[in-house]
This record gives sequence, structure tokens and C-alpha cells, in this order.
Amino acid sequence: MSKEMVAMILAGGQGSRLYALTQKTAKPAVSFGGKYRIIDFPISNCVNSNIDTVGICTQYQPLQLNEYIGNGQPWDLDRLYGGVHVLPPYQKANGSDWYKGTANAIYQNIAFIERYKPEYVIILSGDQICKQDYADFLQFHKEKNAEFSVAVMEVPWEEASRFGLMVTDDTDAITEFQEKPKNPKSNLASMGIYIFNWDILKKYLEEDEADPNSENDFGNNIIPNLLSDKRRMYAYRFDGYWKDVGTIGSLWEANMEVLDPEHSGMNLFDENWTIYSRNPGLPAHMAGKKSCIDNSLITNGCEINGTVKHSVLSAGVVVEEGAVVLDAVIMSGTVIKSGAVVQRCIIADNCVVEENAAVGAAEGEIAHTAAGVTIGRSAAVKAGAKVYDDVKEGEEVC
Repeated sequence: MSKEMVAMILAGGQGSRLYALTQKTAKPAVSFGGKYRIIDFPISNCVNSNIDTVGICTQYQPLQLNEYIGNGQPWDLDRLYGGVHVLPPYQKANGSDWYKGTANAIYQNIAFIERYKPEYVIILSGDQICKQDYADFLQFHKEKNAEFSVAVMEVPWEEASRFGLMVTDDTDAITEFQEKPKNPKSNLASMGIYIFNWDILKKYLEEDEADPNSENDFGNNIIPNLLSDKRRMYAYRFDGYWKDVGTIGSLWEANMEVLDPEHSGMNLFDENWTIYSRNPGLPAHMAGKKSCIDNSLITNGCEINGTVKHSVLSAGVVVEEGAVVLDAVIMSGTVIKSGAVVQRCIIADNCVVEENAAVGAAEGEIAHTAAGVTIGRSAAVKAGAKVYDDVKEGEEVC
């Protein structure tokens, strides 16, 4: 039995721009919005769009991500035929190789896709926060009789040179692709979400793999090759919420936008488009008698006895009496002890911020930590600091 469309999620990147946060985990497994991981968004979009066959290409620090995905049950993807599959590089008869680029990651999994004989393949990114109906995108692709379609968003012209841009005609047919140009001809930024006719994608992947000079990349190789062959290529304009959370600043900003859904458009309480996740199995959160909580997301298992304002707390976070959390993202299992102040920062999983320590500042760049570190008593972690290891008592980190 064939599937109309198979989804492939590229989730193997190192996430180097997230620095300490991805020291021990893959970027798609990083916490977001309290109860979620980044990978929950493309998977949930697939489920909500009636796509029930999903391949996840993993490579860098895959253990936590693989464990989180499991058999796909939280997303109703524990299927006998289809479902969700984690796809790391593997040993083949003619040897093995790491994924050398985005196109090569899909090329190495041609056999997986062929099992389902799809008509279309959608390529997704595992490091974006986006709520998108891929069924609408597929309908556009069919109506245009396209061989390749890319989701795009209009960006301010002054920022256009930061993006890969699609130049289109009046019918949204793509006439040119510009990769971060100095002089942009368009403000239609590629979202890195593609739909291909499978026969076309397979042909170009095989040709690309045979080219010893190729970077094996969709943006640098596959798309330019499609253009040079004058294939039927169209840009699908998307106007919903989309954010690349590949930097510390953008990840913090996206979490803050969750707290203001009216203006940001990121509404996690939308009953018509549920974002599914794995349940940590913790009790309800508890707010003590002396707690003060304002405009914050507090997840299961949290114990709040201090002050939490305009912040996002993942499961099992403890904020002791006298501790203050402002404009911060605190990930699972972290303890903020009495007298500590954390603000405008991201603190990773299972950290301890000891008594009277300070992390972050009211202004400046966003400070962040690796998972499992301890910030010593009365230590000071300044704005923009990257904390990879324990900070000693009274130490200052810039």
C-alpha cells in the first residue's frame, strides 16, 4: 500500500550556535515552551496534517532525541505500517558515511522512502518552531502542477540579505534563487520546508551524489540544479508563525513570544492545532503560600515558593522562597535556591543555582548554561555568558 506523502525531518545538525545548550543533546531535543521539545512541532504538524509516515534523520548527540521519540506513541505514530522512524547513518555493504549535507541525509534514506511508494515527499527542519498545515501546502503544490515547492515568508527588506530568497513571477513560479545576497531582488525568504514529487527528488539526489564537487545541500546544489533544468518550481506563501530557533537569542525570544500569543501568533492553547509531546509523568505543579507568579508558563512537577514573572518553566523546576525568576527560560529539573536571582537567561536541564547567586541581567545578551551545571553560592553570571562547567562560589563569569 502506497502513501501519498512521506515526511522527512532533518534533525542531525550539531546546533553549534546554541553553544552550551547543545553540548550534550541534539538541537531538536532542546526544551521549548515549558512542556515541549523543538522536535514536537514538525511532528505534530505532520499528525495534524494527516501525514502518518515520518522519518527523522539524526546524527549529532542522538541518544536523548531517540529516547524521546521512542515508538511515536505520544503523536499517535506507533503504527504497524508507517509511523515515525529514527534514521541515523548506518553501515551498508559498500561502507558507511556520516550525513555529509541535507541532501545526502535524504539520499542515504532512499530505501526507507521507497518502502512506501509515495507520490510526494515533504522535507522539514528539526530546528524550527512553526505551526503549519502541510495539507494546504500540498494542495497548492498540486494546483500548480509543481515538481518542487518551497514554503516562503515575507521578511523586511532590510533583513532580506540574511536569508535564502526566492525570486518569483506573478504566478509565484520561481525564476531565481539568491543565497544571502548583498543586493536582494526579493523579500520572500525560504523556510527550508520543501515538497517534491518523489520521482524528481530521487533523480536529483542520485545525480547530486554522483557529483564529486557537490556540497550535497538542498540550498547550494539541489535547488540551483532544478532551476537550471527549468523544472516547475513554485513558492508557497505562508503567513503564520515561524521562527528558526538556532541561536540563543532567537530561542529565548520565541519562548517569550509564547507568553504573548495575541501579538506573536504562537498560541499553544489552540484547540484546533494541538502540539503533542511526551508526558513526563509528574504531579501537578504547586504554588506555595509565599509564591508570586505573573504571566508565566509553569509545567508539571514544578514547586514554586519564590517569585516567577514573565518566564517559562519546564517540568520539575524548584524555585525556593526568596528566589526571583524574571524573563527567564528554566528547563526541566533545575533548582533555583533562596536568594538567587535569574533574569533574561536560559538555564538548561538539571542545574542548581545556589543561594544568592545571580544569572543574567536586565539588559544585554542572553546568558545560558549547559545541562547539569551548578552555579555556586553568591556567584555572578553576567549578561551573554556561556556557562559550560560548574561556577565556583563567589566566582564571576562574563
